[in-house]
Amino acid sequence: MMTTAAALMGTLPIAIGFGAGADSRRGLGLAVVGGLLFSQVVTLYITPIYYVYLDKMQTWFQSRKKKKTIHEEEHEPMVAAD
Repeated sequence: MMTTAAALMGTLPIAIGFGAGADSRRGLGLAVVGGLLFSQVVTLYITPIYYVYLDKMQTWFQSRKKKKTIHEEEHEPMVAAD
């Protein structure tokens, strides 16, 4: 977060664009600021949510596998010993 904040503060003057030749640099500044904000949102919010859903899905698959194994053990035919 600190690195993103420092980069944002450094590129914000370019994105705002005052002075001579500011129009030519404004696009670059807006692209950098937008990319930093987007990557920060993805890193802080989307990625943890994605991992929570993957964990829930893994737990669901494991519980299904256990139920299937128990169900198969209950219905195995008995083999007579000689």
